[in-house]
Amino acid sequence: MPTKSPAQLIVETLKSLGQTVSVAESLTGGGLGFALTQIPGSSEVFLGGVISYTSDVKIRELGVKQSTLDQFTVVSEEIANEMADGVREKFGSTWAIATTGIAGPGDYKGIREGTVWIAIRGPVNQTLHLTLDSGRDGVREGAISSAIGTFARILSTQIT
Repeated sequence: MPTKSPAQLIVETLKSLGQTVSVAESLTGGGLGFALTQIPGSSEVFLGGVISYTSDVKIRELGVKQSTLDQFTVVSEEIANEMADGVREKFGSTWAIATTGIAGPGDYKGIREGTVWIAIRGPVNQTLHLTLDSGRDGVREGAISSAIGTFARILSTQIT
């Protein structure tokens, strides 16, 4: 019997729990939503997402506060959490996953290329801070893989 991927486990577990997920993406540019919607049946649990590649979109569409951006920068745990909270509220989902970071090339305002923050918000809240040295595509793929893998692990603890 083939092993199920973390994305398959997410879709199956959310279905069994009667729960939903939405995403707020910056550096992953829609890749996280794409990965989740590749799974048959994902339309029952995946409500949608916002690709908030600029700070203006983060503020306008996700309710990220300008004061948080000013204090912590766009690549921070605080912004990832506000993005996740904003998309969860926008779509009314049980869970939300947000990604922000610097894929490169190059650093941004003193923040090292490869810096990634992922926030998972819902009945359990968790943030991840990654530093990846794998080039632009590798950083983006690493962020997607880490977000999906971590969310699958969190969901596995919710099954009773």
